[in-house]
Amino acid sequence: MKIKDLYNDINNHLLNDQKPSIFLNEIYNNPLFLQYPFKMLYDLKKAEQSPQHHPEGNVWNHTMLVVDEAASQKVKSNNQSVFMWAALLHDIGKPSTTRIRKGKITSYDHDKIGADLAKDFLLQFTDNDDFIKEVSTLIRYHMQILFVVNDLPFADINGMKINTDINEVALLGLCDRLGRTNSDIARERENIRIFLQKCN
Repeated sequence: MKIKDLYNDINNHLLNDQKPSIFLNEIYNNPLFLQYPFKMLYDLKKAEQSPQHHPEGNVWNHTMLVVDEAASQKVKSNNQSVFMWAALLHDIGKPSTTRIRKGKITSYDHDKIGADLAKDFLLQFTDNDDFIKEVSTLIRYHMQILFVVNDLPFADINGMKINTDINEVALLGLCDRLGRTNSDIARERENIRIFLQKCN
């Protein structure tokens, strides 16, 4: 198998499986997964997260939950391929940004750094600029639900509206928040409602 074949296989499972995590967990130990750019995904397992916010453990575990949630919601997306790749790559910036600060595990700016890494990742397999831009921009803005709902200074509603589709950000954000073992579905849906209300 060549590295491009693995990308195509992942794409196929992302778009067609009810639980793409089954296939992704099967290929995690494939030697190709240790090669660039898949090493970016491989390294997600090394990135720990706050037990309070992510009791499911490392970023890989979280990403698998998000991908499965996204698979169940993808029919609501305007572009299922963009949406599913954004779900898989949304936290690709965490391994390089995760630090322990004052006893807490943080990953500041993983959204911005992740957007650039997602571009690098996808450029190895496709020259579809629109696809790459749409995936990376969704990743760039996936933390905005938290920022907007809590009126944090990092909120960028105007930039988000100019560069991407707020409804797609909301859908990815919902899957991100439900991709935790302690998620409160009613509360997270309410957060998305507030996010969309504030953006509009």
